[in-house]
Amino acid sequence: MVTLEQIRQRLCESIRTSGYSQTKIAELVRVSPSTISHYMRGDKLPALDTLANLCRVLDVSPAYILCFE
Repeated sequence: MVTLEQIRQRLCESIRTSGYSQTKIAELVRVSPSTISHYMRGDKLPALDTLANLCRVLDVSPAYILCFE
């Protein structure tokens, strides 16, 4: 069974290894830098459309983030 913590961990890992700053990711995805920070801390998870945009920017598949791979 997949947990929200596993999804958060994969999202954080992808953000950290992307080579982009959190501020740059926020700019590319069109959210605030504090929103990216909330995702990193696990305070909230992105909406589906934001998750799709994050995956494009981070060059990872949604299946990876959602622990299907």
